[in-house]
Amino acid sequence: MAVATSDSILARSLITDRRSTNFGLKNEVCRGKVVPCRAGGKVKGKGKGRVEVKAVVQIGGLEEVKKAKDEMGLDVVSEEELREKGFLGMRKTKLVCTIGPACCSLQDLEKLALGGMNVARFNMCHNTRDWHRDVIKKINQLNEEKGFCVSVMIDTEGSQIHVLDHGAPSSVKAEEGSTWLFTAQKLEGSPPFAIQANHEGFSEGIEVGDELVIDGGMASFQVIEKVGNDLRCKCTDSGLFLPRAKFSFWRNGKLVARNSELPTLSKKDWADIEFGVSEGVDFIALSFVNDADPVRQLKNYLYMRSSRSTRVLAKVESLESLQKLKEIVEASDGIMVARGDLGVEIPYEQIPTVQEEITRVCREMNKPVIVASQLLESMVEYPTPTRAEVADVSEVVRQYADALMLSGESAIGPYGQKALSILQMASSRMELWSREENRQSILHQRRLGVSLPDRIAEQICNCAVEMANNLGVDAIFVYTKHGQMASLLSRNRPYPPIFAFTSDNGTRMALNLQWGVIPLLVELSDDDMEANISATIELIRRKGMLKPGDVVMVVSDLTPTHINSTAFQSIQVKTVV
Repeated sequence: MAVATSDSILARSLITDRRSTNFGLKNEVCRGKVVPCRAGGKVKGKGKGRVEVKAVVQIGGLEEVKKAKDEMGLDVVSEEELREKGFLGMRKTKLVCTIGPACCSLQDLEKLALGGMNVARFNMCHNTRDWHRDVIKKINQLNEEKGFCVSVMIDTEGSQIHVLDHGAPSSVKAEEGSTWLFTAQKLEGSPPFAIQANHEGFSEGIEVGDELVIDGGMASFQVIEKVGNDLRCKCTDSGLFLPRAKFSFWRNGKLVARNSELPTLSKKDWADIEFGVSEGVDFIALSFVNDADPVRQLKNYLYMRSSRSTRVLAKVESLESLQKLKEIVEASDGIMVARGDLGVEIPYEQIPTVQEEITRVCREMNKPVIVASQLLESMVEYPTPTRAEVADVSEVVRQYADALMLSGESAIGPYGQKALSILQMASSRMELWSREENRQSILHQRRLGVSLPDRIAEQICNCAVEMANNLGVDAIFVYTKHGQMASLLSRNRPYPPIFAFTSDNGTRMALNLQWGVIPLLVELSDDDMEANISATIELIRRKGMLKPGDVVMVVSDLTPTHINSTAFQSIQVKTVV
């Protein structure tokens, strides 16, 4: 019979003595004397800083341990990173890669997964549904056969005017002075200097002399003639037309309002959403969300349509979305800051402060935030990024965004794997620097919970992170059904990594987007919390990833099924022996 020894602090969520000032701790639970620890010190060994309490817990026999070990869903990339760098060296910022023709083979997808890709993103503007289905199948295959944990996200097209066809499979160069035809009519063959738009009314309200900007500044044109719905334009700033490039029109230095009559979710978007549900995607990102209504509409539809937990993200990329930011964040399961399109609608110089504000609001409201667009844009063509791009990535990490996203760099660029490695290295370095310099931003502790249990869980997580940082524990283990306590811990951006044990695969895949969370799929007991803790600690120890003297903090939000069971919302500190 294997035995685990632990130092334990149990902060019970059952408030049995309101007069107690020790977080409701009962004497029979904590009999030893707690000696205050120096901030940042380790809870290891005897003497100062040690919690003189021991509990002996018996776990199952060797057959049960072997069975549970085989079922422990720690992905191979996190396991390798833990072995190589240790707990505090593990990267906490998540990485999202857009999948396109440059990285859709099984071999390329495996390389991206090995390079740290946490979420594979599919832009439904591009390629056919059969193509998307085939690539999603490959990702699921890699997860099952190779032990990866890569989530899948799809982006809806949304109400935007973009290039439908420019006659080339990848990009087209527009030279300064050249004249181009922009039309909504179907083009026969691949005529040169002709661009087909996706929306018949793309030129409504546009006048001769207006400026047409591609993808927020990739190339610029001046309208020199309007014939019916067609526009003849002269290139004023040379650049690249990427597949499905977006249009915007400017007049006298101001954006011309467009698409107010188009719904956020088109018929095509609903068909793409139905496709995503059938393929079991983990996230659906809504494009051009101007208010919370379409987010609520989609979440209600998903609730009625599928029992699987698919998260809904809102893309913030318009002036209207900024004006209703808080209601959009509250309605969503997360936010994507689409800086490219956002930069078309607000002045360039406002992007850094707006990005930081969105990140702050999301963190306050406990919603993951992805910062996207042009992180390493030069790597669409070149093998190395600019130093300014690396500085930009580092600033996003310093702001404690949950995730960074590659777009064209991975989808169509020849250096996608290298771009991913640069994100990985830059984020890891900045995380280490921030921790060493103690530059963690102070989070305004906005109270999220309304009910007493939710408020208790929130307070437990706030206290747990403060304790984990001050005590210098190696890792935080959280046992969770729906991921709520894992996300509350992540919100506080602790120094040690958060290992989230869950028996729900949908929760596991959703936690892939949470800062600092390593999700594991395991079988959990509803009524024996100590067995859950002992078994998982023993399994990780047997795999050589925990060693004697390591200290882990344990929290849980599992709800007991029997009325006489112990409440599981708790904080415990355990030393591995």
